[in-house]
Amino acid sequence: MLGDYRITGRRAADIAAGVEASVASGALPPGSLLPPMRELAGDLGVNPNTVAAAYRTLRERGVIETDGRRGSRVRPRPSSTPRDALRMLVPQGVRDLAEGNPDVSLLPSLDGPLAAAARRYAQAPTLYGEGPVAPELARLARAGFDADAVPPGPVAVTSGALDGIERVLVAHLRPGDAVAVEDPGWGGALDLVPALGLRVLPVAVDDDGPRVDAMARALAAGARALVVTARAQNPTGAAVGAERAAELRALLARHPEVLLIEDDHGHGIVDLPLHSLGGVTRHWVLVRSTAKAYGPDLRLAVLTGDAVTLDRLRGRQRLGPGWVSRLLQYAVVELWTSGSVDPAVVAHAYGERRDALVGALRERGVRAHGKSGMNVWVPVADETVVVTRLLAAGWAVSAGAIFRVEAGPAVRLTVSRLAVAEVQGLADAVAAAASPGAAGVRSD
Repeated sequence: MLGDYRITGRRAADIAAGVEASVASGALPPGSLLPPMRELAGDLGVNPNTVAAAYRTLRERGVIETDGRRGSRVRPRPSSTPRDALRMLVPQGVRDLAEGNPDVSLLPSLDGPLAAAARRYAQAPTLYGEGPVAPELARLARAGFDADAVPPGPVAVTSGALDGIERVLVAHLRPGDAVAVEDPGWGGALDLVPALGLRVLPVAVDDDGPRVDAMARALAAGARALVVTARAQNPTGAAVGAERAAELRALLARHPEVLLIEDDHGHGIVDLPLHSLGGVTRHWVLVRSTAKAYGPDLRLAVLTGDAVTLDRLRGRQRLGPGWVSRLLQYAVVELWTSGSVDPAVVAHAYGERRDALVGALRERGVRAHGKSGMNVWVPVADETVVVTRLLAAGWAVSAGAIFRVEAGPAVRLTVSRLAVAEVQGLADAVAAAASPGAAGVRSD
């Protein structure tokens, strides 16, 4: 099972530490199947509960994953190696379409909002014991949710969308539980779920979001939670439309105990309406980050959802960081009330670049996806070859492996800083790199 390698230790902490160190050193390669707990307990001369505790620790640290009777295996990528770390270095002079960042020229200046927040803080410093959410921020956030027909619920603030998603998952699930995650999907979520000791159930997506048949299979397979991107899905640009939302809501109505997490990734940067799935299941949240529209360094997201979930989230938050800085909350209030960002203008800027590229690729016989947001997803026969050829042509793009589990190979192009005048040249380069007749590209 493990070849010549032998697990050692008498205490759960020692067993877990030994396995983790061996994974880090390469002595236990990805995919290695660990012995059944009772078998290992017999070999070590310890109680099976000791081994169970060690395996639980390893799952919680993201070192191993457990799949029922198939046993426990070393994860293909331990939590210490997130997908973002697999990105290539972009040589000088190469246009970078791989980074996934917004267009800095479309982000508002933070000088004024931060100065205003500092003045407000000077008048009434935030001290221990105060509420975790600034009342004005809560009011504005709730008004925004109401405008988009998101069901009623309290408001919480976290340090970005992924922080909120993690806190919600931890509030309801236990290691070993299964989570349905979009495939292809956000690498952060695909890494987070196994790092929490949870199992990923990949759900195929199309331009309208998670496919109903794929979601149904994940729920039938025992998914305890699901993560859905409402708009500007990363990496495909999918957006859940009205018809798809109705179908998914009907499906979820048959699974009221499933935890629903909606990530409105496109808030502030898309002009498509939100079709929320919230309120169908007993426990649900919708999270909106300020990163894409106002700047990644703000590290702030607002959430709403059912009262029990929000209460658990805020309770656990009190035992950790306590709250998200009121200075940041005040700055976001200033940004929201000053009209510093016009979502229609931002959506048009990204849409013009994205639609131009998708159209130019279509003219060259290359299939591409990009319904909303700042990314274009291009299925290819061989990611490595296409990425390499594009790099040689002066374009850096992301290999799809960063974003997928079972989905087919593809590359992601972030168009946020792409000039419309560059589209035709880029489309020529992509078409040449992805052509089945190109040297080194296999035809499937």
